[in-house]
Amino acid sequence: MGDKSSVAAFSSPMETGSRENRNEDENGKMSSMRNAETVFRLMPVALSLVALVVMFKNSQSNDFGSISYSDLGAFRYLVHANGICAGYSLLSAIYAALSRPSALPRAWTLFILDQVLTYVILAAGAASAEVVYLAYKGDVAVTWSDACSSFGGFCHKATVSVAITFVSMICYGLLSLISSYRLFSNYDAPIGYVHKGIEVAVFQA
Repeated sequence: MGDKSSVAAFSSPMETGSRENRNEDENGKMSSMRNAETVFRLMPVALSLVALVVMFKNSQSNDFGSISYSDLGAFRYLVHANGICAGYSLLSAIYAALSRPSALPRAWTLFILDQVLTYVILAAGAASAEVVYLAYKGDVAVTWSDACSSFGGFCHKATVSVAITFVSMICYGLLSLISSYRLFSNYDAPIGYVHKGIEVAVFQA
């Protein structure tokens, strides 16, 4: 009896220490992930603002006439999309930096918003890239001549803004992966069971 009680007395502190070490490791991982997420959310703020400013100030006048970003719907959409993404990125970075336990409503909110903003910035970049391509190459089928031979400075700034927008889109793609991991890590692996001869996978929170 004495041997058993002494073993229990020594094993209990060891088990407690092991649980504390596991908790510290989990807290360290969560803190590192939160810091990485905050950095990734701050990066699109600067990128979107630069792309917005470059396009917003993009205009040119010469002997052939004048052109401005506001003359093209795709470029106006690019400016608005970058403004929205910059504001969302700043707010979401502040929200992600706050130390709080992971909750399903919070995880679902960030997941959905990250997905929406990713497609918003992707659509803006794709539409603007098409306009830039036509400005450089023209379209022989509809007798459109290239515009960049006459407005080279305008095309150069537009290209820079579109390129920065695509870099911002890559950041949003990474954010979508992070928010997806945060959301679905709250659920257990699917458990298969047979229901009327059919195996069904069930997710448990």
